[in-house]
Amino acid sequence: MKSFVSVILLTLFYVHSFSQSTKAPAYPLVTHDPYFSIWSNTDELNASPTKHWTGNAHSLTGFLKVDGTIYQFLGAESPSFNNILPAGDDVNYQAKYTEAAPTDDWMKPTFDDSQWKTAIAPVGNIDGVSKTRWTSRDIWFRRTFTLDKVDFNEPLLKLQHDDDVWVYLNGELIYTARCCAGKYLLLPMSAEIKSKLKKGKNVFAIHVINTGGGALVDVGIVQKSIPAKTQNIVLAEQKSVKINATQTIYEFSCGKIDLNVTFTSPLLITDLDILSRPVSYVSTKVKANDGKNHVVELSFAASTDIACNVSSQEVLANKYVANNLSILKAGTTEQAILKKKGDDLRIDWGYMYVAVANDKNISQFISDNAKPFQAGKIAAKTGKKLSLHTVATMGSIGSQPKEQVIMLAYDDLCSIQYFGKNLLPWWKDDKSTTIETLMAKASKEYPSIIEKCQQTNEMIYNDALKVGGAEYAALCELAYRQAISAHKLVKSPEGEILFLSKENFSNGSINTVDVTYPSAPLFLAYNPDLLKGMLNGIFYYSESGKWKKPFAAHDLGTYPLANGQTYGGDMPVEECGNMIILAAAICKAEGKTDYAKIHWETMKIWADYLSKEGFDPANQLCTDDFAGHLARNTNLSIKAIVALEAFTQLAKQLNETELYDKYEKLTREYVTKWQEMASAGDHFALTFDKKDTWSQKYNLVWDKVLKLNYFPRSVFDKEVNYYLTKQNQFGLPLDSRATYTKSDWIVWTSVLADNKADFDALLKPVYYYSQNTQSRVPISDWHDTKTGKKVGFQARSVVGGYFMKVLENKFQEK
Repeated sequence: MKSFVSVILLTLFYVHSFSQSTKAPAYPLVTHDPYFSIWSNTDELNASPTKHWTGNAHSLTGFLKVDGTIYQFLGAESPSFNNILPAGDDVNYQAKYTEAAPTDDWMKPTFDDSQWKTAIAPVGNIDGVSKTRWTSRDIWFRRTFTLDKVDFNEPLLKLQHDDDVWVYLNGELIYTARCCAGKYLLLPMSAEIKSKLKKGKNVFAIHVINTGGGALVDVGIVQKSIPAKTQNIVLAEQKSVKINATQTIYEFSCGKIDLNVTFTSPLLITDLDILSRPVSYVSTKVKANDGKNHVVELSFAASTDIACNVSSQEVLANKYVANNLSILKAGTTEQAILKKKGDDLRIDWGYMYVAVANDKNISQFISDNAKPFQAGKIAAKTGKKLSLHTVATMGSIGSQPKEQVIMLAYDDLCSIQYFGKNLLPWWKDDKSTTIETLMAKASKEYPSIIEKCQQTNEMIYNDALKVGGAEYAALCELAYRQAISAHKLVKSPEGEILFLSKENFSNGSINTVDVTYPSAPLFLAYNPDLLKGMLNGIFYYSESGKWKKPFAAHDLGTYPLANGQTYGGDMPVEECGNMIILAAAICKAEGKTDYAKIHWETMKIWADYLSKEGFDPANQLCTDDFAGHLARNTNLSIKAIVALEAFTQLAKQLNETELYDKYEKLTREYVTKWQEMASAGDHFALTFDKKDTWSQKYNLVWDKVLKLNYFPRSVFDKEVNYYLTKQNQFGLPLDSRATYTKSDWIVWTSVLADNKADFDALLKPVYYYSQNTQSRVPISDWHDTKTGKKVGFQARSVVGGYFMKVLENKFQEK
């Protein structure tokens, strides 16, 4: 009887227990899609400016006034700079350039550049950014300028270049770099460099080599501005921070008042209408901590940079009342809808909104800065770097808590261009819905939305806790909002769901198949329709005849323009394998073959390709393309084999007897042959021909999770045992070529284990990385296992792959 009671108590613990993560590389505040995405990159909310995931400031600030003392709890002041010589993001200046190699004295002040072309800065190949188009390999660029003084205090060279650069000032080399700087660098000008400036005429001469991809050149000079002294402000004392699936919750002490600040982005994975709403809530709850009453006011400001690609863009802001809401609205005056594409870009069309219930205790206005508690009355303003202010008089506060809710929203007008047609966001499917009616609905439903968020939070945490333990559950909580908000939800012209990812800080591609593949477990576990939305566009691309190759495309374009593949090369085995495996996984999740049946003819073409080219892959890229081309890749071979396994079982379910017999025989032969050719004694090699190598065989996980069971258990055990001898402090390397890894693949590899001890041993270093990395960005899936530092990538959807253990459990129950 005693042991029976223990089992009951343990079950109740798993069902009802709910905890939250307390530390993250970066903390999600407002997360909806690749453009409407605001994070705090420090453990204290008031220790740094809030930022877009790309690192550009998207400033939110918050202050609480308690009996006259002002406490800052949200954000920090960003450094600001005054122009000495404006760069092209502030002024579209003229310069001279040539793309043909000039004479050796081209950098001298006396050089005659009158025969060169005239450029309007900035110069490059970035759509919507570059004013003068440069698409060749080399550019030689000269900017002549005049100074009336040179005694500047600590001037900074403001430089943007892509890629390799040589910068001359008045004929002398002052800077060179063999790399790319897509963002502006601010480089201190030493006394020696500063001495090269002259009163009167000066010349910057710059040579840039574009080694591939983006091309940029721009230059200016700035100096740091010294802010005017403001009112005395005390930093609120942060007591705690907690992260769950849909919320980030902070507790502060502001003198005699305790403050709870909760950021809620209601990404309800089982409710697409709410998930698609671009509305987040910022809740502030106050109560006295000394049993007395205190006069409390709240000041909240949002920068109009949230609606800009760069802060130098002009915006128009205004205040109005609609649907019982007091609303602040801002957007660029240009409104270049869907005119830009690329990776390190932010939205500069559509409008941001700050909304609160219209009340006599609420004041809203627009100003040039984020100073709190201004006596502002400006209801409309055009300018740059404006602040949208909301001040709430919360009154006399005692031990009874009082809450003020502020909504942040974004209407992008048109979200995606899909094969030439501009698509509206999902929430505009009802043409009568406006952003004002949507915000009014979000305001009215706030209590029920919070309740639904709490249910989602508990579901995500407890599902992960049950199968993987507390550290695994914490990883899933960190991944949840990041994975979902790296997508945009729209409908195709044919009415199909499209859930399109952006390759954040990899190359900016839209709907990349080998990004969908690692992201899939989260969506398979909780809403397969979203995974359909990640596959539908790729199927359409082939089935429409727009993509004519006998294998799946890599992507649909460069975000947000899904007009056809823009990636420079193909990944034929990779993408065919991904599409077939994921289509089969959807059928498994739904318990029916309908989705495969719709696309069966296309899948047959891809399966045929894999049967001929997949087992011993030629020299080609796979999803780990950062590692370069690789021939005879055993892990890629596994992907082809497992895809054929899945296809074979679908053929059986669809009563395609002839296909089943053909592929059953072939796939069994491939499994046997793979073990013979890949064997390297106590493990299996990276490639069939190099036995002194090894690699994570993470693709093998689908054989287990889909319960295909073609590979014998001994293959799994041999690999897991070997991996346990190769781990570093921050995880298992991807393979024997380098010390870097992919954390999503480690989680998949951990699921190869058949016991909790081995699973934990592989997973714990990933959790350790999430808690101790020095790379303070939305979690990077590509890091070094010895240093814990980001190698590349951040804020990507692939962390949805952390849910593989959860998915395994859900599929075991089917």
